[in-house]
Amino acid sequence: MEQENRERRSASGEHPTPKIAVIDLWKSYAGRAVLRGVNLEIGEGESFVVVGGSGAGKSVLLKHLIGLIAPERGHVIVDGEDLTNSPPEACLKIRRKFGMSFQEGALFDSLDVFENIAFPLRRHTRMSEEEIAARVEECLRLVHLEGVERKAVSELSGGMRRRVGFARAISLQPQILLFDEPNTGLDPMTSAVIDEVIVGMREHLHATMVTITHDMKSAFRIADRVAMLRGGQIVAAAAPDAFKDLPDPYIQKFLAGEPMDEEEVA
Repeated sequence: MEQENRERRSASGEHPTPKIAVIDLWKSYAGRAVLRGVNLEIGEGESFVVVGGSGAGKSVLLKHLIGLIAPERGHVIVDGEDLTNSPPEACLKIRRKFGMSFQEGALFDSLDVFENIAFPLRRHTRMSEEEIAARVEECLRLVHLEGVERKAVSELSGGMRRRVGFARAISLQPQILLFDEPNTGLDPMTSAVIDEVIVGMREHLHATMVTITHDMKSAFRIADRVAMLRGGQIVAAAAPDAFKDLPDPYIQKFLAGEPMDEEEVA
């Protein structure tokens, strides 16, 4: 549906404001430029996936989108508001539009599943305990984990941890969801389940989604568009079928999992 809407807007000459725009974003660590003028636009309701090699800066880019890292220069624009140059109160308001699922789920080991998901609800809302319980149940239902509220985090499999992390990320009903390597360390069958959950959440929540991954099967399952981050820049962005046919030798080797020489890696 979102793809059809974008095609209709393009045919009619409409150019809506993107949900997220990244403009000339730069960031260095220890004198090494990780992001070197990143530019991209993500439409409302779009599932946008960023791929790239290890150390390409995917996680650094994702953390800039939510304001966890400040750039050396450049801008992150969310709904027309500049996250990078907003005063603290305005920045906090923008960040509340986001929900983020970190690698491995990043759950509190000392809390059970229910308390992990309830944590942001207690911290950022005035919901009653009955309302919190209902919301936790709803979030677990969306990630297909009904009835695990009182399980300890240590009892969960890797895939279940990720899904509990998803449930916590959506608890405050964000407009934008960020996923940091949601399939890392999972077997192919569990990865497929995770992708189905991500697609299902998007359809139910109508949220804009940004995912970083090195798993191309996952990228093609969940993306409206796939973008390649290389050399600190977005060097290509296309719908999955078009991305597979891009003539760039680096992208074709990346898709095939073939080794690259030192010059290509650099």
